[in-house]
Amino acid sequence: MLRLPKFSYHQPKTIADAVAIKAAHGKDASFVAGGTDLYPNMKRRQQRPPHVIALSRLDELHRVTGDPAHGMTVGAMVTLREIEDSPVVRAHYGAVATAASLVSTPLLRNMGTLGGNLLLDTRCNYYDQTHEWRQAINFCMKCDGAICWVAPSSSRCWAVQSSDTVPLLVALGAEATLVGQGGERRVKLSDLYRDDGIDYLTKQPDELLTQVHLPPSDGWRASYKKLRRRGTFDFPVLGVGVCLRLDGDVVRHASIRIGGAGSHPMAAVEAEKMLVGQRPTKELIEAAAQTAYKPTRAMDNTDHEALWRKRMAPIFVARAITEAIG
Repeated sequence: MLRLPKFSYHQPKTIADAVAIKAAHGKDASFVAGGTDLYPNMKRRQQRPPHVIALSRLDELHRVTGDPAHGMTVGAMVTLREIEDSPVVRAHYGAVATAASLVSTPLLRNMGTLGGNLLLDTRCNYYDQTHEWRQAINFCMKCDGAICWVAPSSSRCWAVQSSDTVPLLVALGAEATLVGQGGERRVKLSDLYRDDGIDYLTKQPDELLTQVHLPPSDGWRASYKKLRRRGTFDFPVLGVGVCLRLDGDVVRHASIRIGGAGSHPMAAVEAEKMLVGQRPTKELIEAAAQTAYKPTRAMDNTDHEALWRKRMAPIFVARAITEAIG
């Protein structure tokens, strides 16, 4: 049985107190929301913070405010199940509800939060194992070692970003509020991620993600498609988020993000360019989706064979575009 290491547990009641505790302990402290990612990592000794700062008592992080006409703000501690079941989200941000509903299992969605899913640790077959397993092959560079077992000659870590909500929310143009010792700032969600399996967030170490801001529901169309081995529980080995704006039957804006295939949500830039200014026929959608094959960097670091996952990228991009168009 895997057991948690010993740690001090903090339960601040205000955002300011939570940030102050984090600043006081620095790298020795970690925030915890639902705990569905941090605690398993601690059991496998991938992370060993002597101090854990619980966010459950921060009431302002549990709130959903605003309205679809002007944009909605979702607290970082709002659970995935609450998002999935929200009548307002389902009616005006249906793709967001879909992405939330595809995370893991109902039990974990009852615990897991939107903020936690956005900051999910990157994953890899060689990293997400027990301490003893990793020790037996010699640790990887993401934790305790100096080599990437996915690409041994590489100087970087290739662990993948495996959140279901990230590709879609980045495609939507969502934003996030971060609070640290230096104050509060609001950033585009797309600017929160870095193409690095280890240093995968641009968020400062002392900063706390408090809110996610959804754009006004003013006519855009969105979709999220997920590839995984089983119909539930599994992380995505490919996740495609699409957001389109149409003027009549002509695409005026297209945003396509691919998750589960790299260390950050990758933009299918060429596919976007092919769609904008055009009427999206079946032939155009398939041609645009094919351009997603080249930038998809599927590697042997997650479930399924890498080449097959790469070949599935155009198929899932085409499905997501088609569903978004309706």
